[in-house]
Amino acid sequence: MTLEQPELPPSEIESRPLLTAGEEPKARHRGWLWAAIIAAVLVAFLLLRPSGRGNEKAAAAQGGKSASRAIPVAVVPARAGDLGVYVNGLGTVTALNTVTVHSRVDGQLIDVAFREGQIVHAGDVLAQIDPRPFQVQLTQAEGQKAKDEAALENARLDLKRYEVLAAQDAVPRQQRDTQLAAVHQDEATVQSDQGQVDSAKLNLTYSRITAPITGRVGLRLVDPGNIVHASDANGLLVITQLQPIAVIFTIPADQVPVVLAKTRAGNRLEVDAYDRDMKTRLAVGTLGAVDNQVDTATGTVRLKAEFPNQDDALFANQFVNARLLVNTLRKTILVPAVAIQRSPQTTFVWVVKPDSTVEMRPVEIVWSEGDETALGKGVAEGEPLVVDGLDKLQPGTKVAIAQPGARPPASSARQEHAPPKKP
Repeated sequence: MTLEQPELPPSEIESRPLLTAGEEPKARHRGWLWAAIIAAVLVAFLLLRPSGRGNEKAAAAQGGKSASRAIPVAVVPARAGDLGVYVNGLGTVTALNTVTVHSRVDGQLIDVAFREGQIVHAGDVLAQIDPRPFQVQLTQAEGQKAKDEAALENARLDLKRYEVLAAQDAVPRQQRDTQLAAVHQDEATVQSDQGQVDSAKLNLTYSRITAPITGRVGLRLVDPGNIVHASDANGLLVITQLQPIAVIFTIPADQVPVVLAKTRAGNRLEVDAYDRDMKTRLAVGTLGAVDNQVDTATGTVRLKAEFPNQDDALFANQFVNARLLVNTLRKTILVPAVAIQRSPQTTFVWVVKPDSTVEMRPVEIVWSEGDETALGKGVAEGEPLVVDGLDKLQPGTKVAIAQPGARPPASSARQEHAPPKKP
């Protein structure tokens, strides 16, 4: 059986204490403990937080240090001068004359008077064919001529006698006329004999082979002791003329009117021959001729330039880069090509002002050739342009110019990016 707790009246419940006498000191102790912890945290936060005045001093010091730091750059002043306008083309060195020397008579080659690779001049003896057969032919021709000349002399004497007798009517005139015809026949025979003599002398001359032009001898094609013929296909040797020599090169067809205008005005255009890498100039010559048609496959026109080639820098069939000077820009502003910077909006350079800050200056490019660029406007003569240390520049940036001979700072030589933001 369970006993039910009697319900108390509300007035009695409100008058009863919430804690017992033993529990009240414990609760009061826990409240003071939490208050002490919170107070300690607040004191630590106030002690560790820097003051506002300290922050301002630190920021000012950092700002002053940043403002005093200058970016090292290398500069080159803009200058006034002349710049050549060139048209470039790929060319091939071609000899003005190339001769394959053949024998003009048949016979045995008994002597070779040249060295392979030797420079020979027109008229120099190159080889000798056995001359004895031709000397025999000459002797025979001269003997036959002497015999026929004697017969002619006798016929002329007989003609004089018949003319005297015919004048006295001692012999018929027909006999005198017949003798006159015999004299003419003997004269023709002597003339034919003279031709045989000249032919034998010519063959004797041909047995001594000489250089027809001045040039360099190639490799020997026939050795002494061989029988050579006038009909041989290969010949004895090849001579190539090297001084002067020509370069045949091509240029775009749209550049031809400029070249023709210069040549019609009487100007001799200068042509430079460079090696394949376009680093070494091999020779300097002049334009000689322009072809009369355009190559439809490439849209180019062939040009021919001549070079003195006194130092033998050019060889036949050598590939070179030809640079044709078509114009010269006089007294223009020249700047290093590395100083030119490009962005989607403009082309510009960095100019160092007198207060050692930089200014972004838009420029107009007229022509670029090699490491130099001609400007139409934007820069004055003598203004210093930044050529190295470009990657960290902004308008108004403080810079330190490197001393002459000092190693310039490493940076990109040419930038392709948007223009720097203005501060």
